[in-house]
Amino acid sequence: MRVGQLMVRFLLTGDNSTGSIAALELTVPGAQRLPAPAHSHDHYEETIYGIDGVLTWTVDGKQLDVGPGQALCIPRGAVHRFDNNEAGEVINEAAGGPPDRAKMEEIMRRHGLTPAPPSASAIALQ
Repeated sequence: MRVGQLMVRFLLTGDNSTGSIAALELTVPGAQRLPAPAHSHDHYEETIYGIDGVLTWTVDGKQLDVGPGQALCIPRGAVHRFDNNEAGEVINEAAGGPPDRAKMEEIMRRHGLTPAPPSASAIALQ
């Protein structure tokens, strides 16, 4: 399911877990934020587990970065939201042009990705 630029894939729902858990995978492009306003959950906690990239979560006014292998437990009643700031900053700096390759490569390396050389990238796009 798409929500704006976000992609949501439900892995487990309350209907097939006797209402005890829901699990979903959320793909968030750079510079995106949750299209809904900050919110809380009155009846359950929320646990975030980072797989790739970094999301900046704001929980009760405190910003926390969650990256690969990190978890964040949001208590019930805590007001929260997220932003994907990391690559978004570099993309926004480009003002519609191509982003700074060196900055993007640094972000990629920090998250275990190996950028292809420019000539290989151009061939892959053809």
